[in-house]
Amino acid sequence: MQKLFSIFQNKNYALLFLASFTSQMGGIIGLTALLFYLLDRFSEQPAYATTTELMLSLPALAVFFLVGVFADKFDRQKIAKNCDWICAALSILLLFSLYIEWLPFTFAVLFLRNAVKSFFTPAQTSLIQGILSEGEYSVAVGLNQMVASLFMLFGNGLGVFCYWTLGVEGAVMVDAASFVVSGLLIQACRITKEVRMPNGKHSIRQLNVGSVWKDFKLGLSYILNHKLLLALVSGFSLFGVVNGGLSVMQVFILKYKLAPRNYEEMSILLGIVFGAGFLLGSIAASILSQKLKLHHLLILALMISGSATISGALVSNIWLYMVSSCLIALSLPSINVAIGGWIPSIVNPKMMGRVQGWVNPLMMLSQSLTLLFIAGLYPAFIALESLYWLVGGCLIVVGVFYMIILPKFLELKQTADVTID
Repeated sequence: MQKLFSIFQNKNYALLFLASFTSQMGGIIGLTALLFYLLDRFSEQPAYATTTELMLSLPALAVFFLVGVFADKFDRQKIAKNCDWICAALSILLLFSLYIEWLPFTFAVLFLRNAVKSFFTPAQTSLIQGILSEGEYSVAVGLNQMVASLFMLFGNGLGVFCYWTLGVEGAVMVDAASFVVSGLLIQACRITKEVRMPNGKHSIRQLNVGSVWKDFKLGLSYILNHKLLLALVSGFSLFGVVNGGLSVMQVFILKYKLAPRNYEEMSILLGIVFGAGFLLGSIAASILSQKLKLHHLLILALMISGSATISGALVSNIWLYMVSSCLIALSLPSINVAIGGWIPSIVNPKMMGRVQGWVNPLMMLSQSLTLLFIAGLYPAFIALESLYWLVGGCLIVVGVFYMIILPKFLELKQTADVTID
């Protein structure tokens, strides 16, 4: 536990941690308020709510070939900082779209804002890799999970509270302010040039289709030549199914099955239960990552979360459903800590941006396909319970896949020292 908090003695990490916190706040509160606004105004058309979530995943696919290249070619600190400030400006534009009540424009601005935000994570992750030691990676990932759990605990409730008290417009203004604060925190960091630009200084004028494509292929080649890394990255495609499904399934099961009359209040309570479970799971995962082998922790968490997700389809009582959700929340942080703490330790720092540039698109592609699947087939062709079987089954499938494949790669004792041409 002491190691968990001693990491904050690194001032740059503390600033980046707080920046990540406020940036995530800027992406959650307004979006949650918008989701409930659309569910209230278009209650007979749940596809609008699904489309809102889709605007989180589709943008990453539009810029996936650029985000990793930018993080490895240009100043990572400037990329993260400018992402926040541009997102703040786009939040004001989103406010205008709500004022004129033109839904296609609202979705377009959401798409653009999240496209810009896609550049933030590879740059910030690469900065953190450069300022921490290898032994601190899993601890940092555990702290990131705590931040995520706090937003699960309070984010949904804050979004609904802002929606009730400030309206959807006020919630979007909170988004804008959060992005500005995050940008200022990143600007306050004092990070060496070697960490910000490990591949040297490059000009935007040097960037062309040929060079981008070459760097993009280099990232793919690096992953393919490192079998352990390939196995870890491949699992992210099915994690996208989980993210896409859970982003709308919980709201839908409350509104259309378990609590149709008071689903907003119950969603806040469910958010508290899920967030509390995620917070406890994050603390436990950070400790367990120091005690267990990472692949054992990963496989165990996948099996538990998959089984708990399937059980959510079998219950007809909201309190039993919350127990299932709590079990999911307790186990998910261990998955993220295991993989998130593992990948930085086996990836060359000069390639981290391009590797991360492949991870996010894989997740977003499967997440987008899942949301499109739900928007097109639910409720006309498939039952809500089928979605839970799909997501839970995917978690178990990934667990079995890792159970078979990871021990073999670990026996080979591969390293990440792949030649970079």
